[in-house]
Formats: sequence, C-alpha cells, structure tokens
Amino acid sequence: MKPSTFILALLALVAACASAPALFPSLQQAKLQAKTAQGTHDFSVWIAADDESRARGLMFVRELPPDHGMLFLFEFPQEVAFWMKDTVLSLDLIFVDPAGKVLNVAANARPYSLDPIESQGRAIAVLEVVAGTARKIGLKPGDAISFPSLQTTGTVGSVRVEGHPANSTPH
Repeated sequence: MKPSTFILALLALVAACASAPALFPSLQQAKLQAKTAQGTHDFSVWIAADDESRARGLMFVRELPPDHGMLFLFEFPQEVAFWMKDTVLSLDLIFVDPAGKVLNVAANARPYSLDPIESQGRAIAVLEVVAGTARKIGLKPGDAISFPSLQTTGTVGSVRVEGHPANSTPH
C-alpha cells in the first residue's frame, strides 16, 4: 500500500469513528420531534441552556449530521435575535413558542453574518439545524416541535432538562 493511500485510509477511519456527540461533550443531549404535514421527524440535539453555551452555539462547527442540531432554551418566553458570527455552516433557525408551535423559520442563514435573525414573537426555544432541513421536511409556522426527553413546567414556560433546571437568564 502506498504511504499516501495509507494516510487517506487512516484519515477516513478516524473520520468514521468520530461521532457527533463528541462535538459538545459538556452539553446535555435530548431527542425532539418536528411534526409537519409530511410526518414526524426525529432529531438529536445538544441543549444550550445557559449564557455560555447559547453564546457559543454552533460556532466553528464544520459538519453536522442531518438529524442533529442545537436547541437553545430560555427560562422565559421572550423575543430573541441570533446572528451567525463565526458560524461556518449555513443553518435553518426554527423559533418555537411556549406551546411548542413554530413561530417562524429563518431558512439558510448566511454563515459569518452579523445581521440579526429575529423571532416573530416570544420564543421559549430556538432549534438550529443544517440549512435546507426545514424545507426538506416541510416545516412551517404553526407546526409542532415536541421535546419528549425534556420536561416543561410552570405557567411561564420554564424548562427543565432531564429533571435539572435550565440554567439560563432572559436576554
């Protein structure tokens, strides 16, 4: 085997062994479902429920599996704005209200942009997934996002992750 072929094979093996959970080892993970007219779509997400993890988000991530994303949780429903500073991937941002309904979808957000991407109402969560995902699954405002492995409590939409209070503050 040629040395260059061996190196390429070794790199392919390393890439295949690298798993998506290794991206954010300190963040909790959860499963969520998007329910559209086309059906139910399952996602594995990392939970960004504190100021530090929300500020970092998916910055510097170069690849993301199509069924993965990041769920930004807020302690209270609020109008939120995101930007794509230092974000390499184009993403779809899905803003979710306290009832679990999609408020709006910002599709194909431009990498590295400092332009604000705003919720169209008070959001309790924002789901970031690979650009084109919302179109692919037919996701639109009014569709449901459910968090089967999250527990929502209280009347103001505070969220608990796997039984632990979300450590977040309103922006």
